Amino acid sequence: MEIETASLRVACADLNGQMRGKRLPGSAAPRIEFTGLRMPLSTLSLDVLGHAALAGPADGDGQMRVTDRGPVPMPWLVQPSTLIPMWMFTDEGRPSPTCPRHALSKVISRWNRRGWKVKAAPSIEVMLVDDTGAMPAPANAPDSGRPLRASQAGSVAQLDAFAAFFDDLYFGAEAMGIELDETVSGAGLAQFRLSLAAVPAMRAADDLWLLKALIRGTARAHDMAACFLAKPFEEQPGNGLHISYWAESPQGNIFDNGLQAGSSVMRQAVAGGLSCLPGATLLFAPHEGSYARFAPDSLAPTSASWGYENRSCALRIPAGDPAERRIEHRAAGADTNPYLVMGAILGGGIAGIEDGLAPPEPVIGSAYDQRVLQFPMDWDGAIERFSGSPRMARIFPAELIETMSAVKRQEQHQMAKFTAAETVMALMDAV
Repeated sequence: MEIETASLRVACADLNGQMRGKRLPGSAAPRIEFTGLRMPLSTLSLDVLGHAALAGPADGDGQMRVTDRGPVPMPWLVQPSTLIPMWMFTDEGRPSPTCPRHALSKVISRWNRRGWKVKAAPSIEVMLVDDTGAMPAPANAPDSGRPLRASQAGSVAQLDAFAAFFDDLYFGAEAMGIELDETVSGAGLAQFRLSLAAVPAMRAADDLWLLKALIRGTARAHDMAACFLAKPFEEQPGNGLHISYWAESPQGNIFDNGLQAGSSVMRQAVAGGLSCLPGATLLFAPHEGSYARFAPDSLAPTSASWGYENRSCALRIPAGDPAERRIEHRAAGADTNPYLVMGAILGGGIAGIEDGLAPPEPVIGSAYDQRVLQFPMDWDGAIERFSGSPRMARIFPAELIETMSAVKRQEQHQMAKFTAAETVMALMDAV
């Protein structure tokens, strides 16, 4: 592996999705490719403020190794630099049980054993903000310099107002090998939804993780900040992360039976996703403020529900060509770890298929007005459900569940000392 830049970064995703790693000279790339890089195993179990978890892996060293994603440029930096995505192994060469990317890999292998290749297409919302004050505020329109006053949902004019930012973002995504597809202006002030093209599931998680870093860096280069908090402003819509997925066999999409209803395998995957949702809520809403996004009539789900073309449900089956039949999972916020979110979604789906589960009848009308299985609506309840969920134990290693629970309990204790403004500012660059 030859690196032409003078400097490089190596990074793994920790449990919160933060990049943890090192800066090295570009000349170190060949050594890193063949021998990896030693880092404490506890690096991936730091809390969102960077403190070591009281419960977690012993503080011995592991090995960060290069992933098959390969090196990518860092277009947002002034000086050309390279980022090498890594994942963590133990000193004995085994996958580290607290490494989120390994957790997703293990889930994907369950689909692969059936001869299926699972594909995913993420869509994430972000708000561009001014964070130079005590609290973030929506960014001013770059073309006029004036504050935004009203929702511009679907507005091409708003996209054009931020054209310089989006031009650099798309150029950067292309340079990094990220297939960034459509961007739509959201209902919030300076809010946008960016969609990635459908690719193999691990590539989709890698690309989403890298895209968040690219968006943050590009926003800073344009004198703004990117806010992925699930509900940064009480009076504004929240930021969601929607994951559409399906799997392909040699015969085609296994969710397609030629009809709008989709195949029996698709319904089993839906049933598995619904059954796992209460236990996985912590991964879809990992911070205290994440739960403000779950509100009636907000297009963010409040129940483990599913339906056809129904955006009030957690799992939506979009209309369209049956050959493209897919499940859209709408529960996660943008403030999440892409690897753990994808792992929970795909893990629930394959578990439903393995067990031959049947879902309840699809919701017709608003899911907010019906009696449907609820998932935890607060941080404390979500931690409790995640830590003791048999369904999560079937998807994730016991060490990951234990450590993630300990990290979140620790964050609860720390954040209790913060004001609301301090919490928002502490999380701005951390999620």
